[in-house]
Amino acid sequence: MTENALAGLIVGLGVIILTVLAYLHRRKTGFTALVFTALIAGTIFGLLLQLSLGSDHPALSTALDWLGIVGNGYVSLLKMLIIPLVFISLVSAFTQLEIAQNIKKIAGTTLTVLLGTTAVASLIGYLSTISFRLQGANFSGVADKAALANIQEHQDELTGLTLPQQIVNFLPSNIFADFSETRATSTIAVVIFAIFVGVAYLAVRKSDPESAEVFAKLIKSLQLIINRIVKLVLSLTPYGIFALITNASAVNSIKTIGRLGIFIVAVYVALVVVLLVHTILLLVHGVNPIVYYKKAWPALIFAFSSRTSAGTLPLNVKIQTESLGVDSTIANFAASFGLTIGQNGCAGVYPSMVATIIAPAIGINVFSWQFILTLILIDVIASFGVAGVGGGALFTTLIVLGTLNLPVATLGILIAIDPIVDMGRTLVNVNDSILAGVITAKRTDQLNETLLRDINITVSSAL
Repeated sequence: MTENALAGLIVGLGVIILTVLAYLHRRKTGFTALVFTALIAGTIFGLLLQLSLGSDHPALSTALDWLGIVGNGYVSLLKMLIIPLVFISLVSAFTQLEIAQNIKKIAGTTLTVLLGTTAVASLIGYLSTISFRLQGANFSGVADKAALANIQEHQDELTGLTLPQQIVNFLPSNIFADFSETRATSTIAVVIFAIFVGVAYLAVRKSDPESAEVFAKLIKSLQLIINRIVKLVLSLTPYGIFALITNASAVNSIKTIGRLGIFIVAVYVALVVVLLVHTILLLVHGVNPIVYYKKAWPALIFAFSSRTSAGTLPLNVKIQTESLGVDSTIANFAASFGLTIGQNGCAGVYPSMVATIIAPAIGINVFSWQFILTLILIDVIASFGVAGVGGGALFTTLIVLGTLNLPVATLGILIAIDPIVDMGRTLVNVNDSILAGVITAKRTDQLNETLLRDINITVSSAL
């Protein structure tokens, strides 16, 4: 069989599987079940392709390129939504705020939970690396050229900048450029601008209620339109997941995964421990973890399979308000802040582990308390502005490595298995934002306890 014919056969099989998913979709199969089916089908299909052809077969590359229209196209549509979602959601939170004085307590509590858990996650990532004796580990292999190019692109943005200068870089200087996402820090810049707009709205609401009401109605209308677009994009999730997972399973060679297997296990152990910390916080605040996780599950499995906190944002808010009993203002704050600030997986666990692995190579004593405290502090600071899409941990990790003057060669190798660990990282990120919403609502007496405790009220679908 010729190379083109083989590639055509692979694409044909992929189309058949996509058609089956479409059939199940039309039969009103549950959203979570459909995503799981796509995840399993993509994993099996990708592994079978790799086992039969190898991960570098030309026909496989051609076929995956065509299937990438579905997978990469889905990711592009999710990226399209990030800036509008963040801006509208945050401003909407201000327009729905009943008592302006609550804003400080709501924002303060939300940020405390997000940043506090990130610090703990950073320590857990460090301890996991030490426990698995990965400090100073020399992972053999050659970094992917595309991965190195991506790293170089992000490095160029940080070259010559001190940590204070990097912090200043978060601030918006040309908001229209940031709305176009021309910088890696554009998302956090939009968050800051949205906060300014929200605070300005609260002032106008006092001095000119009629004009403020017009603005609030405009924001509400925009939010309805954006949410409708989100539903359209989310309806493509099973197909996008299938294509993405097929590519990851077929391209990431079993040999590479095996070589980096200890690192993958160490990351997931750390992420599970972080989830245990989240569970303890729920217990401390009188929330039943079993009920909580049953209700949060649709958002968590979507985050795991799609690897995008941004795409999960509408479902995140929906679950907080309709299932967990969180006030809509707090839910919008927690979900929006959690999208760009204090992500436990991408900004806590992962950068800490990579830095601890690399540090001994240049003679740093990773057991010194100075290194540990510095690492945690830098992780927390770098957690501002994490991109809410797959691979967002790269930029944060580069900030941490750059601040500690650590080489990035190992990072280029670890990127080979990044999609595998990114699924777990994203799940933890989203869970932390939901957790922040529940805790903030509890502390501000804006949590509907009756709704929260009703185990029968769940959000099973984003569609």
